[in-house]
Amino acid sequence: MLVLVPTPVGNLEDLTFRALRILKEADVVACEDTRTSGRLFSHYGIDTPRMSFHVHNEHGRVTQLVERMEAGETVALISDAGTPAISDPGFLLVRAAAEAGIRVEALPGATAFVPALVASGLPTDRFVFEGFLPHKKGRQTRLRGLEDETRTIVLYESPHRLVKLLGQLAEHLDPERPAAVAREISKMHEEVRRGTLRELGAHYGAQPKVRGEIVVVVGGA
Repeated sequence: MLVLVPTPVGNLEDLTFRALRILKEADVVACEDTRTSGRLFSHYGIDTPRMSFHVHNEHGRVTQLVERMEAGETVALISDAGTPAISDPGFLLVRAAAEAGIRVEALPGATAFVPALVASGLPTDRFVFEGFLPHKKGRQTRLRGLEDETRTIVLYESPHRLVKLLGQLAEHLDPERPAAVAREISKMHEEVRRGTLRELGAHYGAQPKVRGEIVVVVGGA
């Protein structure tokens, strides 16, 4: 069996009781980074064996993990934070397990974009999740594709590219389009700043350094 286990995006108390039980009972936990997961495992006293599973080795690991599950083992999959396979490794393993007839369970739990969306003050009845835009090739095409999007738009971005993204969104959409930037969700310095794309770009452009995981939420056309 394969179990996708969400892990906290910030506060370690966000781990659910069910997720904790699965992580302790699984035969192996496939981790995006065993060093990052070590803090969570140490905090909760989890001693289940871990195996690295990330974008650079997932193709090779998939076969190994499927063979172990076919032999009757339970594999828990976690990413560094949040729900596996949401802008993180996991899709290939889920697809391979499903094709092999292996039972796949996805636990509900922490993910970054949902708190950012509901705290943004923008409409939540219809939204589109775009994840990370391509850094170079295909980026302009994706941005042009959002120009007439009427649903609320949710994007992930790294802190050092935030100002560039806000500028590009203002250029392609409308500098007066309402938006919100959520940083450090569920952490001590959590921040949700609301304003127009122009205002947010000016604010973060004036900061010496932007830190934390970033979610950008933009109102639809």
